[in-house]
Amino acid sequence: MPEDNPRHYRSLADTCRQLKSGALSAETLARETLERIDALEPKLKAFARKDGDAAVTRAAELDQARDSGEPLGALHGVPIAIKDLLFTKAEATASGTLVMADFKPDFDATVVSRLKGAGAVIIGKTQLTEGAFGAHHPEIDPPKNPWNPDYWPGVSSSGSGVAVAAGLAYGALGTDTGGSIRFPCASCGLVGLKPTYGRVSRHGAFELAGSLDHIGPMTRTVEDAARLLTVIAGHDVHDASSLDAPVPNYSGALDEGIADLKVGIDWRYVTDGVDPEIVDGVRRAAELLTGLGAEVCDVAIPGDYRQLVDEWGLTTGVECARAHADYYPRLKHMYGPVLAGLIELGSSVGADKYAELESVRERFRTALDQIFADVDLLLAPCMPIASPTVTDMDTAVADDEARAAFITFTAPFDYSGHPTLTLPLDLNAAGLPRSVQLIGPHLGEGLLLRAGAAFESATGGLSYPAL
Repeated sequence: MPEDNPRHYRSLADTCRQLKSGALSAETLARETLERIDALEPKLKAFARKDGDAAVTRAAELDQARDSGEPLGALHGVPIAIKDLLFTKAEATASGTLVMADFKPDFDATVVSRLKGAGAVIIGKTQLTEGAFGAHHPEIDPPKNPWNPDYWPGVSSSGSGVAVAAGLAYGALGTDTGGSIRFPCASCGLVGLKPTYGRVSRHGAFELAGSLDHIGPMTRTVEDAARLLTVIAGHDVHDASSLDAPVPNYSGALDEGIADLKVGIDWRYVTDGVDPEIVDGVRRAAELLTGLGAEVCDVAIPGDYRQLVDEWGLTTGVECARAHADYYPRLKHMYGPVLAGLIELGSSVGADKYAELESVRERFRTALDQIFADVDLLLAPCMPIASPTVTDMDTAVADDEARAAFITFTAPFDYSGHPTLTLPLDLNAAGLPRSVQLIGPHLGEGLLLRAGAAFESATGGLSYPAL
């Protein structure tokens, strides 16, 4: 990231170091961030809600703790945004819906508790698509891409991506069920980490599809993603799918380079039906990795990915229908057509078909694990087309075949639970971000982040929108 960025575009890690040293006041930073939100939110629509008074009060308490010599957390005083499907005690958590607009949980999501425990200042809750699926509720004005409002900001963690890219937060949490961390990060030029399934607790997150949902960081740098992941990762007794595995300091090995790593690419997978501009980006990324000392080799992605992509809506629909059973069909009239259509689809899927997809999931996961016995990481695009417009994506969301094609490089790894890292590559001819994706082995976040740090250093990082 360029060193001459204004303060609102500085990295989370550098900002935290300033806050801890006393060179910067947490209260001052919180007020500045809230002023920027007030100025830009009318046109960006990134936030579902913010509580400026609570943020300023928390920041002042953190300044007092620093002045008193108390131990300071890994996110001390840093303004962080969270997706508005993460429970916040006694505060509305609407999940992008109208039916939950007044829902106030009686506890914080585990990841929210961990952010607070690490000294983060929760600056607001970001807008998302209805129920974290493919479209915003018709009565909600969707977030706008800060690079160009005519272009897609990604879904479903669109508000989180816009907030971080526009300098309205120093990092954010998103969720990913079929690409919802990766799409906003690719569209807005951010680093996005979808962790291994179970690496980060989902307790207190309203589900889209519980067996596919992942929670992860969305940031401006790889170091920032590493710092956030170190805070939110770890076992949670309240989440039955949570992995009981030690959490390393993910920032500790970022400078080790990648000369010892082997990166696989399935060129048929990444070129078949893919925009030439996207393919060119993958080729450039492969050249950069080779130049950094990694060995790039050919692999074959297991063919089961195609059924998972084509029928992702069936698994998602079944699990979404369960998640909304308290509201749908009783309050069907309050739902938008896209989410209602998914729930209706899920309600029509038989148990045998759902079980079939679970078997395909297991075959794909096992075959992918076998590939990772021979390579350290995989390289792929995030999206099959370059810089889609809002109009393009409104059409794609309404078409099952187009939607399936769009999740070719994302949904398979939600099914398998393997971690992925989205990395900005450059700006295309239209001045919009171009990104690639690394996929890692089970609990391979450290490898991903190490490779991401080397890649980021080689590209020099992106500038940010002039807002």
